[in-house]
Amino acid sequence: RYLQTCLGSHLTLVLMVASAAVGGTLQYGYNLAIMNASTAFIQTFINETFLERWDIQLEDYQVTVVWTIIVSIFSLGGFTGALIAGPMTIHYGRKKCLLLNNLFLMSAAVLALTSRAAKSFEMIILSRFLTGINAGISMNVQPMYFGESAPKRFRGAASLSSAVFTAFGVVLGQVVGLREVLGGESCWQYLLASNAIPGFIQLLTLPWFPESPRYLLIDRGDEKACIDALRRLRGCEVQSSELDEILQEQAEIRGMKPSRPWELLSDRSVRWQLISVIVISSAMQLCGNDSIYFYASYVFKEAGISEDQIQYATIGTGTCELTATIMCNLLIERKGRRFMLMGGFILMTVWAVIFTVALSFQSSFSWMPYLNMTCIFSYILSFGMGPAGVTGILPTEIFKQTARPAAYMIAGSMMWLNLFFVGMIFPFIMSGLSEFCLVPFGATCLSSALFVGFFLPETKGKSLSAITREFQKLNFRDADGGFQPQHQSQSYQGKECLSTAL
Repeated sequence: RYLQTCLGSHLTLVLMVASAAVGGTLQYGYNLAIMNASTAFIQTFINETFLERWDIQLEDYQVTVVWTIIVSIFSLGGFTGALIAGPMTIHYGRKKCLLLNNLFLMSAAVLALTSRAAKSFEMIILSRFLTGINAGISMNVQPMYFGESAPKRFRGAASLSSAVFTAFGVVLGQVVGLREVLGGESCWQYLLASNAIPGFIQLLTLPWFPESPRYLLIDRGDEKACIDALRRLRGCEVQSSELDEILQEQAEIRGMKPSRPWELLSDRSVRWQLISVIVISSAMQLCGNDSIYFYASYVFKEAGISEDQIQYATIGTGTCELTATIMCNLLIERKGRRFMLMGGFILMTVWAVIFTVALSFQSSFSWMPYLNMTCIFSYILSFGMGPAGVTGILPTEIFKQTARPAAYMIAGSMMWLNLFFVGMIFPFIMSGLSEFCLVPFGATCLSSALFVGFFLPETKGKSLSAITREFQKLNFRDADGGFQPQHQSQSYQGKECLSTAL
């Protein structure tokens, strides 16, 4: 019944989500996964390049350092993308920002494709940086676009589809990265450049869909375009209650300019919203899940999986996250954001503990490698059930229109900086802590679950005003009275104008 409702009256919305996500967050998952398949070949290429240019034979640790830079520069690109995503969405809008974002992707694909012929590993580094910018922008803009375009009852599911496509991108990248497809020694440059194909699909399809209705009305003041966009996305006449909610938000922020990130940091009225976004966005990477995709070969070797089975085991990790995000998509409007986040982090903590115990007794039992692999799959499954999907929804649901781009900039910056940090130290954690390698990540998950349980209010099915009132209890604990909506008369006046337009 749920799927029939989505595919029936909301067919345009469903197709818009697919079009935006194919060239958006799918790219993030895809570009995480394809690097693992080409690890050995690019490391050999690095060594050969140094030997040919400077007659230097690199030591293993030196090759690892250069490889780590190639992997981690993707995160710095993502951080850069997160910083420029806010101004781009304000100036160009959500849809046009996603389309322009493909300029970075196509440039990266050309560099990757020609790097082998040019005998330049530096071109791979630059390509990965530009790919990261593309991912950083899409990871911020796409959930915002979906959250502002979907009706309230589908808002969580539409935003969570970003996580579904990220997981699908991971699986797709792992399949394309098989030795039988593009994962062979002679094809790694084509593998790195293959991310251009989803970008082309987005460029061909997304222009046919409408811009975010909230952006059109609140940022641009274009009532007619907003109503037209709502009609197309809903497949029916616009409900007055939905218009009233947008008008109320417009009235509350009338005359206000888009916030800058540093202004949010000093604004007491959004203090706990910002703390929540920072903590949960950081935890999404500090839990180590995405770094497992970067270094899947290292992880499975440590778990005792044979060399010839590792490439197939890595597909299992992506499949687990894809399955989990689909399940989360179906459950989130029933169970709520808070329940899914807490449950995901708690389960990740449990599996980290079991994995640590299993690794400690790996030499004692022949079946331990299979338990280790089960723990890794379950850890990723738990991540997909909560943090992977819910994290991207929060800034859309808890911040007003003027603060939303800046909030996504801060959330994205924290996510990418922590991914860079974890990506840089992950190989050394694996070698240094050995069987205790998941202990730091398990501790992060437990701390995050406690934070969500104590401080994050439920947002499911609530208007922005209602969510803001709940956060005001935390923001102004020592103040008298609650949150009082302002500009009531302006809100009624706006409703009357739109009713006339309808």
